[in-house]
Amino acid sequence: MAEVLGELIANVKAGISEIELDRMAEKLIISKGAEPGFKKVEGYKNTICISTNDVVVHGIPTEYVLKAGDKVGIDCGVFYEGFHTDMAQTTVIKGGKNLDEVNKFLQTGEKAMWEGIEAAKLGNRIGDISKAMQGIIEGQGYSVVRSLIGHGVGSELHEDPEIPGYLDRPILKTPLLKEGMTIAIEAIYNMGKSDVIYSGSDGWTIKSRDGSLSGLFERSIAITKRGTEVLTRK
Repeated sequence: MAEVLGELIANVKAGISEIELDRMAEKLIISKGAEPGFKKVEGYKNTICISTNDVVVHGIPTEYVLKAGDKVGIDCGVFYEGFHTDMAQTTVIKGGKNLDEVNKFLQTGEKAMWEGIEAAKLGNRIGDISKAMQGIIEGQGYSVVRSLIGHGVGSELHEDPEIPGYLDRPILKTPLLKEGMTIAIEAIYNMGKSDVIYSGSDGWTIKSRDGSLSGLFERSIAITKRGTEVLTRK
């Protein structure tokens, strides 16, 4: 999974279309002896979801040709030997305006995700993950998207427990992290306000309501006695 997404991100350049990246992803996954996990989701026909600029999640790849300054997030899932993994990374194409500002925005989200992973220890609770991510994102003045969250991952792409990127109750009232859990931790956040809307008529693409940039970073991990194991890491 990590190798596939790494190669896709390396090909996020001005002049390539979203649908070309989708086709590339399918070929890469199949060449490694796996299957596109997202194609197992009822009603979804693509290999990746792509989040260009104000798209938050679940963006269906189109013929849109990427250009300098575009913020591009790729969310990709692989199904292998009966199990799913889920992973996302966001980057920006050089050459646009406000590059420093966008880079700071993206670095914040990636840091939040890794801090969330660091908090995902045996004996901690999901609230520890949520608190860690929320503190970093909101500490920089950005907004955690509250209607979209991380999740368990395994024989199904989306399983319990839910893993919010924000804390809305006492940590002790959130689920305990136990040995053997496999979960997908996601930092989903906007540069502007947290509100999101469905865009167009495809029933999938979700954008920020105020048109602000959105970021998405995700890794699948396992909770073990030896510590946290990142399943989607090279």
